[in-house]
Amino acid sequence: MVADKGKKMKVVEKGEEENCEQIDGDLVLSIEKLQEIQDELEKINEEASEKVLEVEQKYNEIRKPVYDKRNDIIKSIPDFWLTAFLSHPALGELLTEEDQKIFKYISSLEVEDFKDLKSGYCITFNFNPNPYFEDTKLTKTFTFLDEGTKITATQIKWKEGMGLPNGVNHEKKGNKRQFAEESFFTWFTDAQQKDDMDEIHDEVAEIIKEDLWPNPLTYFNNDADEEEFEGDEEGKDEDDSDEDDDQEDEDDDDGDDDD
Repeated sequence: MVADKGKKMKVVEKGEEENCEQIDGDLVLSIEKLQEIQDELEKINEEASEKVLEVEQKYNEIRKPVYDKRNDIIKSIPDFWLTAFLSHPALGELLTEEDQKIFKYISSLEVEDFKDLKSGYCITFNFNPNPYFEDTKLTKTFTFLDEGTKITATQIKWKEGMGLPNGVNHEKKGNKRQFAEESFFTWFTDAQQKDDMDEIHDEVAEIIKEDLWPNPLTYFNNDADEEEFEGDEEGKDEDDSDEDDDQEDEDDDDGDDDD
């Protein structure tokens, strides 16, 4: 009787083992099939990315003459890029007082992707002849390589007695701008190469490329709107002041009548 019971237990255990092996085998097959589907999706996503790049490259070529036309018009607007930079909530904080004087000589700004968009892009500031440096253009280039991102930039040829302008720490009064303490032009000296692409994060370049460059008029107009708003506020303050003065005069007249 005891022997029969032990025999039954062994049969049950063996059945459970076979069942577990069957479940494990089914699980492995399911995971393998799932991986095949994921591989298929990945292939489709890669093809889609290639198609998107082809379309983007095509439209970059279409945009180029339009950007050139825009640059020609911008050249006729005094201090356009200086105003757009100063009006930008992030870029405006990067300019020292001396930087602003240099920015007055900017003739155009260009952001250009490489023909192969995955290879990189460059940002170029074009300058009219100026008393600060010999260069007519300052360029910063971002090249995406297998081993990492390579950043190169123009080595500025400062004229005699000139160099990277230092900011002055001004005490902020009311709504007046607080100037940067480090020159914007140190951005061109920050050229480096790192093995890990994730370590490369040039926020200034990203803001110029993705935010300022597509529609700089937005920020140029912001400055005009702010000036208009400030003018309205000043006018309102003057009107309020005049009303207060009129009220005081009426009060004085009432006091004289009582006498």
